[in-house]
Amino acid sequence: MLSRTALASRQSALRRSSLFTQRFASTKSLRETLQEVIPAKQEQLKKLKTEHAQAVVGEVENIIGGMRGLKAMLWDASVLDPLEGIRFHGLSIPDCQKVLPAAPGGKEIIPESMLWLLLTGQVPTPEQTRELSRELAEKGELPKFIEELVDSFPQTLHPMTQLGMAVAALNHDSSFQAAYEKGMKKSEYWTHTLEDCINLIARLPALAARIYRNVYKPGNPLPAINKDLDLVGNYSNLLGYGDNHSLTEYLRLYIALHGDHEGGNASAHTAHLVGSTLSDPYLSYSAALFALAGPLHGLANQEVLRWQLAMQKELGDNVTPEQIKDYLWKTLKSGQVVPGYGHGVLRNPDPRFIALQQFCDGKPELKSSPIIELVNKTFQVAPDVLKEHGKTKNPYPNVDATSGCVLYHYGLTEFKYYTVIFGVSRGNVDYPDVILSAHIYFDCSLGSFDPAGVGTRYVVAIDVFDIPLNDVVLISALGMPLERPKSLSLDAIEKLVKKD
Repeated sequence: MLSRTALASRQSALRRSSLFTQRFASTKSLRETLQEVIPAKQEQLKKLKTEHAQAVVGEVENIIGGMRGLKAMLWDASVLDPLEGIRFHGLSIPDCQKVLPAAPGGKEIIPESMLWLLLTGQVPTPEQTRELSRELAEKGELPKFIEELVDSFPQTLHPMTQLGMAVAALNHDSSFQAAYEKGMKKSEYWTHTLEDCINLIARLPALAARIYRNVYKPGNPLPAINKDLDLVGNYSNLLGYGDNHSLTEYLRLYIALHGDHEGGNASAHTAHLVGSTLSDPYLSYSAALFALAGPLHGLANQEVLRWQLAMQKELGDNVTPEQIKDYLWKTLKSGQVVPGYGHGVLRNPDPRFIALQQFCDGKPELKSSPIIELVNKTFQVAPDVLKEHGKTKNPYPNVDATSGCVLYHYGLTEFKYYTVIFGVSRGNVDYPDVILSAHIYFDCSLGSFDPAGVGTRYVVAIDVFDIPLNDVVLISALGMPLERPKSLSLDAIEKLVKKD
């Protein structure tokens, strides 16, 4: 007879299995699936507004602390829990690894299947994933003027600057911009925005690879897009690593896992903010890329790698836990942080870090790699040191603690390029969701202050306008009007504090 705990575990597994079975869609395309899912989300939003428009969900705080934790954005595709980590439409990373289709001949999640999940809330079939991969490959060639533009950039121009400039220039061919200038119904916004997003995603591998070639391997020929490969299969091949199956698989997992991490991070929020003005996806994504290029956001994994290599150089091989402990304290006492540890939301080890470490554990060449071995040893020592130090809320590793080190092991050693790969991941999964959501106008405003502009509470939805709900076209993030939060001066904040 099963124990109560075992029975509960089995029932939970059965429910999960049933959920996964129901989530699998038919043979419909991504567009057809979106057309079916949208009405349910429209009804959910309508009910929420009707029944809870004035419900208080929190207190405004941390105005001078980066608004950290402020509940002021609607984000449907993912939820980040401090203890258990990210869930995509309710699915954890291990769940996604079990059910999201891989590339033919591969085992890891690919961005196409993650993109489908985030946009529709459904797990695609392998056939649907392959259809999407083929569509992206068929649209993957760069326009001639973009090739000429990228080739004209100085070799010394930072790769992220090049990527942002080239993406912005792609708006020359924006379907949304052209349709908007001609005049279109608001209910048609999403179709043109989706078209732009698909075209943008399709061109990212060729664009990012061209920048890599020009900066690091000038003169090397670029292969043509292979219509039979998935998106990252083509990206890896264009970078010159197509014959390295392990690196290609790692890039698939890396890019899929980095695709979405709630909407409040700087780059996702930037895309959402710019998109809320009805800028087309190319302009919104380029703005997000420049946010990602900041040292406090997208450069973390290369900082980890520099720190790990410096420790390796100083301590040599066969490093002991005591030596690592001393090096950690040396770093902290010098006024620096330990890169790759801590997170603005998480209070446990990042599940993305765990997933990448499990990938490493399954590859003999990575298990024996000196740099990966040092990452593992640091993980065993660092949390206790950081707890003793007492100045971090989360002493555990985040995804950056290992991500760049694996790239380095496989020979992709150009540090400045790592953020481009991060940017490609956000373009493939996260930003289409953000940008699409911001191109939909519906009649509610989230995160608003009281009408006087100095209140301390915020509600689910206020300020009802006459915009019809059938303009809601995205099921993942649900649209928001033009963002315009209330700002306060230091004097105004002081007056509010003294009044309270």
